[in-house]
Amino acid sequence: MRIAILTSSRADYGIYMPLIKKLKEDPFFNLDVIAFGTHLSPFHGETIKQIQNDGFDVKYKVESMLLTDSPEAIATAVGLTIIKFADFWNKYKSEFDLVFCLGDRYEMFAAVTAGVPFNIPFAHLHGGETTLGAIDNIYRHAITLASRYHFVATDIYAKRVADLTDNRVNITTVGALSLDNLTSLEMLTITEFKAKWDIDLSLRTILCTFHPETVSYHSNETYAEELTQAINKLKAKYQVLITMPNADTAGNIIRNALNINFRIDSKVFLIENLGSKSYFTAMKYCSFLLGNTSSGIIEAASFGKYVINLGDRQKGRAAGNNVIHTEVNSSAIIDAVNEIETLQNPSNENIYWSGGATDKIIKTIKYIDLDTPLAKTFDNLDK
Repeated sequence: MRIAILTSSRADYGIYMPLIKKLKEDPFFNLDVIAFGTHLSPFHGETIKQIQNDGFDVKYKVESMLLTDSPEAIATAVGLTIIKFADFWNKYKSEFDLVFCLGDRYEMFAAVTAGVPFNIPFAHLHGGETTLGAIDNIYRHAITLASRYHFVATDIYAKRVADLTDNRVNITTVGALSLDNLTSLEMLTITEFKAKWDIDLSLRTILCTFHPETVSYHSNETYAEELTQAINKLKAKYQVLITMPNADTAGNIIRNALNINFRIDSKVFLIENLGSKSYFTAMKYCSFLLGNTSSGIIEAASFGKYVINLGDRQKGRAAGNNVIHTEVNSSAIIDAVNEIETLQNPSNENIYWSGGATDKIIKTIKYIDLDTPLAKTFDNLDK
């Protein structure tokens, strides 16, 4: 079976990794990786090298990124990516039996949209979710509508996909794929992490990632000021490990504020891309997470970590009891930290764990009838 993986950023690649490994190992599949988006951008760390260093060949590369991040630039990047992938799908439309797409990024939306006229058989991961503070919410639902198969994280999301597509077939609840990394990746030790990054995780550490809110993008300058004020107060008790924001609308506002305030600071570390192994190692040993990244909502619970989730970027996404929601305000952030310091560590129960997503996905696609692709119901949506 000829499988392709569409990957546009460090974020979706980290989620894909356990699936890519299993597909590569299984002789039933012929696997190709299609890299585009920030993977090919030196400004964002050229993370295609991480894919290659992990032992995966990248057969196809599609360049379409712009360096600026205004609404006009993002819209232009969407158009350019559609044009590039129109040519790509025209050349290679017969090469793949199934093409995996993941999540909600504008680059992913553009690549998938270009494939619709060619009837490319897309399989979408993480559909049905809601993030009201990001325009990604629109892109995610559009990708769902363009896809033929759906692998969702919870039964609630399965029902939403069914409602969106007006179709109750080919929807499978598998849990969050990224959680399979926690059983397959060998984490670094504190000593190994320090040798690699010169950061000592035996010290009290906040793991922080803050992406721009792309619905209320005019507020990002204020948010950047509030976040930096909070970090400046918190570094009296903690060191802060910050992974840099995505290439979203107004993302450079956040990036520039972090660089101006913390580029030379012995208590704050700015890292463009930790990679999956180092990122999960940092999550394992940190005191708590701060920011608005989906990994705080989805993965942190499995490590028994509290998360201070800021603002509306993740609003609407189901979260466990380990997540404390607060506004992007310096005083509110400090109050949330003070609250966490009085609490016992949360359990590692995770609402997104469903027994291993990778094996469920592979078992399902092996039984897909490519001649009649909408013939089977893979999940009981009436549960």
